[in-house]
Amino acid sequence: MATTSITIRMDENLKKQAEILFEDMGLNMTTAITMFAKAVVRQNKIPFEISADPFYSEENQRHLMKSISGLDNVKGEIHELIEDEDE
Repeated sequence: MATTSITIRMDENLKKQAEILFEDMGLNMTTAITMFAKAVVRQNKIPFEISADPFYSEENQRHLMKSISGLDNVKGEIHELIEDEDE
């Protein structure tokens, strides 16, 4: 079977963390990415659940914009800092 090269770009810190984890598993980056690609092809889907962060939901964004507007119009509330009792 012929092989080919691919080039991907990712955050340097993420790459380092992944390499350390893969090394602990006895893998290198190439083997891990190949395993991922084989699982995608075999299952005909991404082999894990992908979901949106609720922070970015329309409802939450409306709430945040309303809060920001209130702060901009000096209608915000000042809250006491809650101290951790263990500290």
